[in-house]
Amino acid sequence: CPVVLAPKSSSIAMPPPADIVKVAIEWPGAFPKLMEIDQKKPLSSIIKEVCDGWSLANHDQFALQHADSSNFYITEKNRNEIKNGAILRLTTSPAQNAQQLHERIQSSSMDAKLEALKDLANYSRDVTFAQEFINLDGISLLTQMVESGTERYQKLQKIMKPCFGDMLSFTLTAFVELMDHGIVSWDTFSVAFIKKIASYVNKFASDISILQRSLAILESMVLNSHDLYQKVAQEITIGQLIPHLQGTDQEIQTYTIAVINALFLKAPDDKRQEMANILAQKQLRSIILTHVIRAQRAINNEMAHQLYVLQVLTFNLLEDRMMTKMDPQDQAQRDIIFELRRIAFDAESEPNNSSGSIEKRKSMYTRDYKKLGFINHVNPAMDFTQTPPGMLALDNMLYFAKHHQDAYIRIVLENSSREDKHECPFGRSSIELTKMLCEILKVGELPSETCNDFHPMFFTHDRSFEEFFCICIQLLNKTWKEMRATSEDFNKARKRVMQVVKEQIMRALTTKPSSLDQFKSKLQNLSYTEILKIRQSERMNQEDFQSRPILELKEKIQPEILELIKQQRLNRLVEGTCFRKLNSRRRQDKFWYCRLSPNHKVLHYGDLEESPQGEVPHDSLQDKLPVADIKAVVTGKDCPHMKEKGALKQNKEVLELAFSILYDSSGQLNFIAPDKHEYCVWTDGLNALLGKDMLSDLTRNDLDTLLSMEIKLRLLDLENIQIPDAPPPIPKEPSNYDFVYDCN
Repeated sequence: CPVVLAPKSSSIAMPPPADIVKVAIEWPGAFPKLMEIDQKKPLSSIIKEVCDGWSLANHDQFALQHADSSNFYITEKNRNEIKNGAILRLTTSPAQNAQQLHERIQSSSMDAKLEALKDLANYSRDVTFAQEFINLDGISLLTQMVESGTERYQKLQKIMKPCFGDMLSFTLTAFVELMDHGIVSWDTFSVAFIKKIASYVNKFASDISILQRSLAILESMVLNSHDLYQKVAQEITIGQLIPHLQGTDQEIQTYTIAVINALFLKAPDDKRQEMANILAQKQLRSIILTHVIRAQRAINNEMAHQLYVLQVLTFNLLEDRMMTKMDPQDQAQRDIIFELRRIAFDAESEPNNSSGSIEKRKSMYTRDYKKLGFINHVNPAMDFTQTPPGMLALDNMLYFAKHHQDAYIRIVLENSSREDKHECPFGRSSIELTKMLCEILKVGELPSETCNDFHPMFFTHDRSFEEFFCICIQLLNKTWKEMRATSEDFNKARKRVMQVVKEQIMRALTTKPSSLDQFKSKLQNLSYTEILKIRQSERMNQEDFQSRPILELKEKIQPEILELIKQQRLNRLVEGTCFRKLNSRRRQDKFWYCRLSPNHKVLHYGDLEESPQGEVPHDSLQDKLPVADIKAVVTGKDCPHMKEKGALKQNKEVLELAFSILYDSSGQLNFIAPDKHEYCVWTDGLNALLGKDMLSDLTRNDLDTLLSMEIKLRLLDLENIQIPDAPPPIPKEPSNYDFVYDCN
């Protein structure tokens, strides 16, 4: 059969070149143009071509921008983000627009000025426009308007209050957006400007937008400049911030706690404890507990993050005591040990100081210190020279002895009177436990930028760490007895018991108990026997069969399991995920959604105004990327958005959640996953789409779990039958084959 070749003039549709993008371009008062943009041509040439089509002169005074809600300008840097089918708008150039707005916001007409400030607040989100406006000394103009310009309008405030409030709100919004780009240093602002912003925190408590932006500016000032921290600390007091926590607006509460955290974080070491005392006096903890944690509404992610930061900063106040060694010659410190002994053994009176009783007194003290469980019976102060936990351990022991006296006496006397060598030495155990609790709560470490892991129970008591210790030391004593550990070989026993106690504490903490009493009841249900059951169950689930037949069976069924995992990952990509765009101020949440088409050929994505409830339909996501165009998937430091200048690239947690899709010659789609699980799902799914191996920790865990389950199911019929390590030997050939039946 002859082959017929189609002539060149055939109407067979050829795919457009990769560098050609088909778009629609709008111009006010004219019909939109459909146009093909050649990405290889300079942008100025494309703009000239568009201007010529509408007979517009001075093409250098025009620019293209996206016609969506962002209105972002198209530049040589971001032009690769233009997609087929995009709607663009021909508009005045960023420089021209910035110049016009610079003049309009100085208008003598209130209405014109208000409209100009509204436009400025909108345009300032675009870094291209922001750079041009800042070049015109626009930031200085805005700060002058805040410092002095408002005085002119304060006379009109009574008769034009809504207009004045809107004007100030748009001014502050534009300022915040411009500063967010990191072009201008925060160190350039005057005390007068800071005083104005601080005054708005008090004056405009009822105007949510002004209050919100004022708090955001104060937080950024404190975090970005040491000099400004000192000035802000002089202008704003905790007493002025507290009332904003007692309202019902969670966003204002979040901004308020963020300012408190910033002041706390940047305070010098010698001032931090002083600030903590002020917070305690103002009952910050109980106010947060009542109006935030126990309020009748869900706590959003940003509020959870700020509560976590406050929790970390509060516990970090313990670092000084944790790293302070005890001075054996310090009488005040030695008196604490004397007090522990007195409470435990109820010494009615000290022996007299006559020379005849000195030896007797020393002998009695040594005996009592041994009962208290110290290593050094003669001079227990030597037990507290190791850091961590240093003096913090002694502080905890004294708090327990004074505030839970009955439990303290019971533990000490119970263990000091045992004759079976199973006593739990209180002193040594307290030191080890304090060290472990500091590790669990990461005392001394700076808060993570992405963590939301706060514990409500730590906001229910002014001395939450000490109370935490008191519950855990009783748990340790109980677990020690249940494990029948001995004090003869304390180091070995300590290691075993501490592992169990840590597991008990961690399992109870993961349930996020709402109070210390609830935490205590959770621990009561996690006895040593229960931990053994849990471990046994987990061990059975993770049992690793190492015999040769089982390994061969694993090897045989592993491809099926990997295919199952691959399908699960792709199904999750089809469902999609909401990602958050992180910038220098976390609370400016900007979301975008990405999902895979059901036929696995296209990634649909687009910006969202707020975090969605459930899946986002494909047709509402304006952008798409064919899977066939994806060249590579990179993670961590290799991601383009992690190489850019900014604070995020230094953050380990963000680096661990970052990944990027590279396509075309320089196209990229950058992600920061909401958590490690989503990171693994997406990197696995994308690698599966590209025909590469899925290498995440989640895949390894899923593979181990599913393999173990499948093998156990297949071996159910072989229960109680020992599987040989080697296959049985092949029997010898028979002496004859007379038993063979020939079918022929």
